[in-house]
Amino acid sequence: MNVNAMEEIERIERIMGKLSNTQKILLSTDGSVTTILDVLKGTVTIRTLKQEFEPCSHEIASKLSINPGDTVNHRVVVIGNREPLIHAVSYIPLSRLDDEFREDLIRADIPIGRILKKHRIESRREIEVIDVENPAPQLVKIFGTDSPMLTRTYNIIHDDEVLIRIKETFPFEWFREEF
Repeated sequence: MNVNAMEEIERIERIMGKLSNTQKILLSTDGSVTTILDVLKGTVTIRTLKQEFEPCSHEIASKLSINPGDTVNHRVVVIGNREPLIHAVSYIPLSRLDDEFREDLIRADIPIGRILKKHRIESRREIEVIDVENPAPQLVKIFGTDSPMLTRTYNIIHDDEVLIRIKETFPFEWFREEF
């Protein structure tokens, strides 16, 4: 399911008020968020909070079109430079990765967008959800704010299969410099 990004952004604006152009771009892009952040804030880095190979839950397995219990890489990172910019959670079925991609992923310090580019993986992004949420305690601690959080969940598709499922989150207060 690919959502209509503009309709979802308009829905969020009815709830939260006007979003900046930067917020709209970050929520709706079908390209690399890492590249956008590099342009906006200077070269960004990854701080890995969690990276584990684990059996896939029923819920995530259905989103990835794999069997429950299949091994996935569950990765939680904060993308930023001097400050945290975006919190990202990803699930990647190991069965769909070649050895070199897996090695780069395990290094944990390389953004997924850069890994895809390095390995010249042709892919597309399909956004499933654009939303606003109350912040979980972990996000309040990471970002230092209890601001509502803007989120998007999308799949990176390669060879007509979900290669990576990602949920990106950032505070509504972030990227508002246009106002």
